Amino acid sequence: MNPLCSRCNLVVYPTEKVNCLDKYWHKGCFSCEVCKMTLNMKNYKGFEKRPYCNAHYPKSSFTCVTDTPENLRLKQQSKIQSQVLYREDFEKNKGKGFSVVADTPEMQRIKKTQDQISNVSVTKTSTPFTPLVCGYQQPAAPQNYHYDPAPEPVRQAAAAPPPSAGKRYRAVYDYSAADEDEVSFMDGDVIVDVQQIDEGWMYGRVERTGQQGMLPANYVEAI
Repeated sequence: MNPLCSRCNLVVYPTEKVNCLDKYWHKGCFSCEVCKMTLNMKNYKGFEKRPYCNAHYPKSSFTCVTDTPENLRLKQQSKIQSQVLYREDFEKNKGKGFSVVADTPEMQRIKKTQDQISNVSVTKTSTPFTPLVCGYQQPAAPQNYHYDPAPEPVRQAAAAPPPSAGKRYRAVYDYSAADEDEVSFMDGDVIVDVQQIDEGWMYGRVERTGQQGMLPANYVEAI
């Protein structure tokens, strides 16, 4: 049985199904909760299992705890309690250090034996090994090596933008680029050389900045 779309509650068939955020969507229904811009698996951002575009993604905020007189008093009390526990533990363990081992004749004999073993080991380790030379070998003549540095890679020229179509649009919202192939603009900017990529995205150049790239189609209007 085919599932229902989380946006329109209609049946979603396999050819138009998008499975994301633990839900099923029509391709056209998978859009931003605020501006209704059509999204895809590359540019969506999920929040509480709902899709958002980069411009309208909810921002998380953190609550700061101030150093009120009550908090400072509790902090000082905890510090004093820790010092008291440390002193009590120190007093309990006082005098429980390492026990002294008597220097008996048996201990002296064992110590002397260990010293002798250590001296023998050091003597064996420090004696150099002299290999047996059976003949004389002429040393190899030095070789001159010539190093040719690798050629520097040739940087390919950047791909040329799509040919100008002569279409002009005006931005009706501010937009900040979310990916490297997108372009940022401000409300009122004129977008020139615009080409339609699909129903949700265009390609164009911002006349004010000279930058070009992809932009959402529902952020601009034709002039």
